[in-house]
Amino acid sequence: MGGNPACDELMRTARKERKTTPSPRAAGRAWDLVPRGGLELLQAPVLTRLAWLVHGFSTRQGGVSELGGRRVLNLGFTTWDVRERVLANRRRFFGAIGAGKMHVQALRQIHSDLAHHIDTAQARAGVAPKGDALFTRDRGVLLAVQTADCIPILLADTQRRAVAAIHSGWRGTLGRVGAKTLGRMQMEFGTRPEDVVAALGPGIGRCCYEVGPDVAREFHAQFPEAHQWFDGPFDAVASSENDPNWLPWLTMQPPGHRPPSPRVNLDLVAANRAILTAAGIPGHQIFVSGFCTACRNDILFSYRREGSTGRLMSAIGLR
Repeated sequence: MGGNPACDELMRTARKERKTTPSPRAAGRAWDLVPRGGLELLQAPVLTRLAWLVHGFSTRQGGVSELGGRRVLNLGFTTWDVRERVLANRRRFFGAIGAGKMHVQALRQIHSDLAHHIDTAQARAGVAPKGDALFTRDRGVLLAVQTADCIPILLADTQRRAVAAIHSGWRGTLGRVGAKTLGRMQMEFGTRPEDVVAALGPGIGRCCYEVGPDVAREFHAQFPEAHQWFDGPFDAVASSENDPNWLPWLTMQPPGHRPPSPRVNLDLVAANRAILTAAGIPGHQIFVSGFCTACRNDILFSYRREGSTGRLMSAIGLR
């Protein structure tokens, strides 16, 4: 565990839910940390049992990049790292998940609700479109998203053999990027939500993800059930009743001397689970890793906790 009691309790609850929630065969097991090719990968059993796809969630273990005096598997082109090392890390990661010969399709992520249908020709072209979700039915195409606190979501249509990779931060969650990607799969492939399994990988937990009144108000305006996803004075914050700066001229205090606005903690995992369920994916077919990136930065990257850090990658594709 990472030493944060709230996060430890969150992970214990996630494990308990995996044991008690009805699920497809083999999907109820805890997620597997798999040593492979000198790396340590995180895999969801519900996806591992589908022999026609490859998938994996990276950790920071292994790799050739150097951060804080340690070797790490940074998979993003960050300002502190060297491009050649990132490319070497990516080759290691793709090889470790069995996708070394696949055409990799990435994104220029912009915290949006944009989803792109990718075919083999597009993946071969190597152009990364702007957006935050990718989906395909083409074999040999590997879809990849990067995170360092946001929630990575992998979807698999078990009947039509289609897959999607989604990056969902608070803005993407607010825009229902997961549901919109599923909707695009319905239109393009005839995907039925009841045939889809979803894996929500490591992201910042409700134990560590503190947000301000603006975010709370946005969620309050979009989701009637939003109060279930927050800890703290959500109702007061969302309605501005508890904000000491709602009319700053009343306080007559100079800039820099106003009291801080109250904060609340947001559960991005719970929000995305609810959005996918509302879109038609049965709740027992949605699986959560239980790892908080901020608490477990011994094996994961967390921008919130570290500032200058690396990027994790979540990937899925058809063999």
